[in-house]
Amino acid sequence: MSEIDIDPIRAKLGTKIVDLDEATAAPLRGMVVTFDRDETPPVRGEPIAPGWHLAYFPAESRLATLGQDGLPLTGGVLPEMPLPRRMYAGATLTFHGPILVGDAIRRETEFSDVQLRKGGTGTLIIATQTRRIYTTRGLAMTEDQVSVFREAVAPGTVSGIPQTEPPPAGMEWSKTWTPDPVSLFRYSALTFNPHRIHYDRPYATGVEGFPGLVVHGPFSQQCLLDLLRDNTTRPIVNFAMRARSPLFDVAPFTTMGRLVGENEAELFAVGPSGGIAMQARAVLG
Repeated sequence: MSEIDIDPIRAKLGTKIVDLDEATAAPLRGMVVTFDRDETPPVRGEPIAPGWHLAYFPAESRLATLGQDGLPLTGGVLPEMPLPRRMYAGATLTFHGPILVGDAIRRETEFSDVQLRKGGTGTLIIATQTRRIYTTRGLAMTEDQVSVFREAVAPGTVSGIPQTEPPPAGMEWSKTWTPDPVSLFRYSALTFNPHRIHYDRPYATGVEGFPGLVVHGPFSQQCLLDLLRDNTTRPIVNFAMRARSPLFDVAPFTTMGRLVGENEAELFAVGPSGGIAMQARAVLG
């Protein structure tokens, strides 16, 4: 494709919006069963688990504003991109204070960074949104969420899937996940994520060239967060995850991790080929 002029996109940096919501209990019950958790969902006045904030602030996008892939074309802080395919590329979560069930919450979202790169699968635009969630007690968390925009797949071809190296040896914890259409649909519903690659198999395979339904990046992120809190009682201060290669519902994947030094942990989601799909580093309190 022709060279992309990213300057008009950069001119939109600093765009901000504010959303209001309430930290209700109902979607948290959905999180527990979707991830098959052996825990009691929190009730009013109790803190929500790391990662469950994604059940709040649903995008208020009318049907006419959605693109072919199901995602909103307008209404957020990101400008329209010249590349059509969007994927979750990672996030950095910093936890400043608890979000309690029943809290009135406010989220400020800013378009904070954009980069143009050439990757192994073609031209990429990497965009970052910085989200700050406040309760009446002050700043509760900061989330830098990164999305990657990619070129279209030619009809009849398959999407390029990055090949990655295996994780280091010596992992202390592990859990195997078997993603299925029901779990992916439930997570899409809980997070109000309309992206068709997660629930519409004909679209995912026929239009975007994937081998199956795509496991949400935040779904894998939640699996890693849950693995960490299942193996330590220490609070998570910071959690930085990078997506390396997508996962699909056609095969199981494994999450694994270990403590590193006194206050850190490293975690990985590993695909069926043995290569790293997601990697994360956490700082513990």
